[in-house]
Amino acid sequence: MGGLITLTTDFGTRDAYVAALKGVLLTIAPGALLVDITHEIPQYDLVAAALVVAGAAPYFPNGAVHLVVVDPGVGSERRLLAARTKRAYYVAPDNGVLCLALRQEPALELVSLTERRYWRSEISPTFHGRDIMGPVAAHLANGIPLAELGPPVTDPAGLALPAVIETGDGGLIGEILYVDRFGNLISNIPAGRLPPRARVSLGEMAGEPLRRSYAEVQRGQALALVGSHGYLEIAVREGSASQVLRAGRGARVSVTPEHWV
Repeated sequence: MGGLITLTTDFGTRDAYVAALKGVLLTIAPGALLVDITHEIPQYDLVAAALVVAGAAPYFPNGAVHLVVVDPGVGSERRLLAARTKRAYYVAPDNGVLCLALRQEPALELVSLTERRYWRSEISPTFHGRDIMGPVAAHLANGIPLAELGPPVTDPAGLALPAVIETGDGGLIGEILYVDRFGNLISNIPAGRLPPRARVSLGEMAGEPLRRSYAEVQRGQALALVGSHGYLEIAVREGSASQVLRAGRGARVSVTPEHWV
């Protein structure tokens, strides 16, 4: 009994919120292994949370329970969900935060959390992570079947992610979705959409060839490559692309097949 539970939140670590959540998890599932993915998601940033969870979850053992508490709608009528995929379980608000994780590994079961016997007895309208989602995640780690948690859901919320635009010359236009702690600019263009050889432009970085690693350029030089998350990334070797290029979320990035350059 106990299993493995990961935590992704926008709580930070200066307050009692993470500790309270972990206390609830360990009270219900005392044998659980708790793994922090991160508690530094920018406040209320569902896109960042979706990217981080989708980037980390595939590397955990089968049967892991991934608890995601980034919930700007806490206390409203939005649903709370639990999902089962081929390899994992997820517990999160129904606000689109799971859309990327469930895109790469679709849900085999998806339910709304309505069975109060799997919640804490006292529910705060401002902390459903501690009082509803946390207890449910712990019960799942203990082996409770998903179907016992509530009725099936067939219409989970999504996120309005920007689309990758195909240009007439075989190129692509994308958008920066996330800036990591190194200042790397992570786009919405997946590796599978990139031409075998291409040049990439973003702001002052114009026509840079697609690289394989940071080591292919000099310190302080901007480059484009496919990051470990599987998306086109703009970086600066041993520096911050966000600062050097003065760019952030929403910045436009263009990809041109090299034979057109």
